[in-house]
Amino acid sequence: MPRHPFKIEICVEGIDGLVAAQAGGADRVELCASLLEGGLTPSLGVVREALRVATIPFHVIIRPRGGDFLYSELEFASMLEDIKALRELNVPGVVIGCLTADGKIDEARTKALVDAARPMKVTCHRAFDMTDDYREALETLIRAGVDRVLTSGQRDTAQEGIDILKDTAMLADGRIVVMACGGLDESNIAAIRTATGVNEMHFAALKTVKSGMGFRNPHVGMGGTALEREYEITLTDTEAVRRTIAAAKAA
Repeated sequence: MPRHPFKIEICVEGIDGLVAAQAGGADRVELCASLLEGGLTPSLGVVREALRVATIPFHVIIRPRGGDFLYSELEFASMLEDIKALRELNVPGVVIGCLTADGKIDEARTKALVDAARPMKVTCHRAFDMTDDYREALETLIRAGVDRVLTSGQRDTAQEGIDILKDTAMLADGRIVVMACGGLDESNIAAIRTATGVNEMHFAALKTVKSGMGFRNPHVGMGGTALEREYEITLTDTEAVRRTIAAAKAA
């Protein structure tokens, strides 16, 4: 009997993504805003609505901005406040990651976030993949009490990072859950699961659809993106979730 039951987590943006992922058979969701920036902390309104509609657990990313994971004192204080608010709402879990300037897991800050989060579950996101030594980083997360680490094996995709993923799962040895990510889809997820022996897998099955806006002002763009991006919406693809989960569980 495995130490940890195999699970699939879907990374989603907002409420519609959560609903689509659970309809596709996900075991859990990572709830984010702004996946274009790799995922930022969603609003409390989104979280409250998620609690109302969720039929599966969801973990909320605690990431105040895009870019690196070296946070100012004020940014770190805001992360603690977000965690406190989510704990009071009885959210199932949070997703965190803090680094030092020299590429280490910031152990003191990580431990402070874990302590603030309990009894919520705590995952370290792909800040882990930005460390200078994944073996050292893994031991730091274990000491800090983190429950789970999300990793692509320190490469852009799980396929490229497959050797490090395998080694990370072996080094973890049941002390922390290892969740693989990075370019996973129905064509490769089974092979990567078999090769690495990870406990869990994580992916975002996204599709882009055209906006329903009939009127479009050609003179104004928001946020510095290409104008056509103003009239596209990125959604979680329920059928792609379903197919990829089926492929993973067939491994």
